[in-house]
Amino acid sequence: MPWFNRRPVCRLVAGVTLAVGLASMAHAQGSGSATLDAIRTRGQVLCGIAGTVPGFSLPDSQGVMRGLDADSCRAVTAATLGDIAKTKFVVTTTQNRFTALQSGEVDLLSRSTTWTLGREGNLGLEFAWVNYYDGTGFLVKKSAGVKAAKEMDGATICVQPGTSTELAIADYYRLNNMKWTPILIADITEIQGAFLSGRCDAYSTDASALATFRFSQGPKADDLMLLPDIISKEPLGVMVRKADDKWFDIVRWTFIAMINAEEKGITSQNVDTFMDSKDPDIRRLLGLEGDMGKALGLDNKWAYNVIKQVGNLAEVWDRNITPMGVPRGINNIWTKGGLQYDPPIR
Repeated sequence: MPWFNRRPVCRLVAGVTLAVGLASMAHAQGSGSATLDAIRTRGQVLCGIAGTVPGFSLPDSQGVMRGLDADSCRAVTAATLGDIAKTKFVVTTTQNRFTALQSGEVDLLSRSTTWTLGREGNLGLEFAWVNYYDGTGFLVKKSAGVKAAKEMDGATICVQPGTSTELAIADYYRLNNMKWTPILIADITEIQGAFLSGRCDAYSTDASALATFRFSQGPKADDLMLLPDIISKEPLGVMVRKADDKWFDIVRWTFIAMINAEEKGITSQNVDTFMDSKDPDIRRLLGLEGDMGKALGLDNKWAYNVIKQVGNLAEVWDRNITPMGVPRGINNIWTKGGLQYDPPIR
C-alpha cells in the first residue's frame, strides 16, 4: 500500500470502529428491536391495513375499525404496549403497502397479503404468521349460466393490479390453454361496482373476500354465485421488516398465544378465572411463571393482555368472519381439524 494512502485508511478504520461501537452501545441500551424502541417512544403501533374489506378491515358506523386484520393489529399492540387504544391504523393500497412497511411508515402490515417466496425473498420483508388460509376464487352472476372456471374461456375478469390474484389467474389460464382479459381496477369499491354493472364477466380475489362481498348484497346475494374452483393457495399473513428478529418474534408469538388460549378454553371473558390455574402451560401463557414475556422483551402479562383485550383466535373469528357467512374450515385450530397449530410456550 502506498505510504500516502495509509493515514486516510487508518482514519476510516478508526471511524468505522467508533461507529460500530456506538451502535453496539445503543443496541445494548434499547430493547434489541429498533421497531419496538420506536413504538415505545411514540406510544403507538402503526399498522398498515386495507380499511375497505368487510370482515377484515372496515370502519363501522361509529368509525371504529373492525375486522380480522384490524384485530390482528390490536393483538400486537396489546402485547407490546398493553393497551389496544394505542393502535393507529394506516390505510394502504395494493400498490403502496410494501413500500409503507419498507420505509417505516408502518410497523407491521396486516392487509390480507399472501405469503409468497417472491415477496419474502425480494422485498426485505417477512411473514410472521398466517391469520387466514385462503385461495383465489371467482364470483359470477347466476344469469351467466357458468358453473365452473373452465367454462370462462375468453372472459373478462375484474381484478386488482399488483396482487397475487392477478398472477394466479394468469397461471391458471395459461395452464389450461385459455384466454382472458383483465380489467384492472385498484379501488375495491370501484372494482365491485364494475362487476355488478356488467363491465366484467367475473370478479376474482381471495374466496373469503368474494364470500363476504356476496353476503353484503343482502337479498341480491342470490343473484351471484361463487364458483367451486379454488385455483391457488393464498395464506394471508402479517408482515414485518427483516433484520429485526425481536419484533418478528413478538408478532409471531402474539398469534401463537391466541391459538394457545383457544386450545385451553381461555377467552376474554373468563381469562381472570384461570389466574389460579395449576396447569404449567396456562401459567406460562398468562405470565404467572416462566418469564416468557421477558424473553420477548415485554411484560410477562403480554399474552394476558392480548386475550383480555382482543380474545382468543375463535373470538376474533366469530366476531369478524362468522357474520359474513364464511365457515371456519381449515382456519380452525389443529385439535378441530384445522391448520392453526401452536408451538409450545415454554
